[in-house]
Amino acid sequence: MRKVAIVGIGHGKFGVRSDASLRELVFEAVKGCLDDSGLSLREVDSMVTGVAGDEFSFGIQPSAQVHDYIGFHPKPNFRVEAACATGSAALRTGWMTITSGLADIVLVVGVEKMTEVPTSTATEIMGRAGDATWEYPFGTTFPGYYAMIANAHMAEYGTTEEQLARVAVKNHYYGSLNPYAQMQKEITLEKAVTSFTVAYPLKLYDCSLITDGAAAILLASEEKAKSISKKPVWVAGLGCGTDAMRLGDRKSLTSLEATREAAKIAYKMAGVGPSDIDVATVHDCFTIAEVVAYEDLGFCEKGEGGKLIEAKETYVGGRIPVNVDGGLKSKGHPLGATGVSMAIEITKQLRGEADQRQVKNAEIGLTHNVGGSGQVSFIHIFRRQ
Repeated sequence: MRKVAIVGIGHGKFGVRSDASLRELVFEAVKGCLDDSGLSLREVDSMVTGVAGDEFSFGIQPSAQVHDYIGFHPKPNFRVEAACATGSAALRTGWMTITSGLADIVLVVGVEKMTEVPTSTATEIMGRAGDATWEYPFGTTFPGYYAMIANAHMAEYGTTEEQLARVAVKNHYYGSLNPYAQMQKEITLEKAVTSFTVAYPLKLYDCSLITDGAAAILLASEEKAKSISKKPVWVAGLGCGTDAMRLGDRKSLTSLEATREAAKIAYKMAGVGPSDIDVATVHDCFTIAEVVAYEDLGFCEKGEGGKLIEAKETYVGGRIPVNVDGGLKSKGHPLGATGVSMAIEITKQLRGEADQRQVKNAEIGLTHNVGGSGQVSFIHIFRRQ
C-alpha cells in the first residue's frame, strides 16, 4: 500500500463570516494550503470537497461552485458528505485516491457556510441528521440527542454538570490562543455552570457553535511528499465505524459503538495503542461528547472521563492533551470543515508549529470526528516520521 502524507495546510478564520461567500472561504483556505506546500494548483492531480448541507450552501453542487471559483476544472473533483464528519470523510477519500494509484497529489477541502440562515433554521436542518422517521418529526434536535447521552452517563457513572463544564473551560482557554477560533475568550467554571439551560443538563457553554469556515490540506504519495516537504506528516492509520440510526435502537447511550469500532481499526493499522497518542482532537459538539470520547478511545476506563478532565489530564502537560486548538466548542463547528481542521491542528502539533498550544515532542496524533448523533465515526492517526 502506498504511503500518504500531509504536505500542505491552509485554514481560514472560523466565525460569522458575513465578509465571504462559501466560494471565497474555500479560496482563503486553498491559497494558504498551496502557499504552505510551495506548489501551484496546476501541480495538483485531483480534489475532494466536503460540504455537509445543501440547505446551507443553497445548491446541490457546492463542489462545482468551489472548483469553478478556484479554477481547478477540468480535473477531478467531487463532493462527499457524512454529516458532522464530512471533513474526515473527505480526508479518507483523498487518501484512498492516492493509495489506489489514481493520483499522486490530492487537495482535500472542507467548508460550510451556516450563518446565512437563522439559528432556529440551522438547528432544524441539523436535526434532520437524526432519524427522519422516528426522531426528527417529533421535535428532536442535537442538543436534545446529546442531553439524553449526558443524562444516561450521569445516571450510570455519577458524572457531574461541573465536570462537563470543565471541558468547556479548557477548550475556551485554548481557543483564546488560537487565531482561527470563532470564540477567542476564556470563561470561568462559574460562568459555565450557571449559564442558561439549553437541554438539561446541557447549558449554553456545553454546546458548540454555528459557524462559517473552510480548511484545506494537500495529500501526497510517499515519493512526491519527500520532494515537496521537509516536514511531511504521515497518515498512519484510518478507521471508520457505524451505529444504528435511532438512539433507541442502540445498545448503550453512554458510549458510541461507531467510535469504538473505528478506533480499533485505526489503532491496529497504525500499530499503536491509546497510550501511544501524544495529542488528540476529538468531536466535542457538546461537552459530554468529549467525555465519552475519552473513554471510547481508551484514554481512560469507562466512566472515568469526568475524572480525567477534573484532574486536568487533557491539558497540555497532562497525560493526553485533547482539543488544545479549542475544539468545536470554542474554535467553531462548520460541519464540512471540522474534520479537515482537526487534521490541520494535529499536523501543526507534529511539526512543532502550534505556538503557545504546543505539546512537547509530539510524534503521534489522533483525530476523532463523529457524524450525526453517532451514526458514523472516523478516526485518523498521524505520525511525524
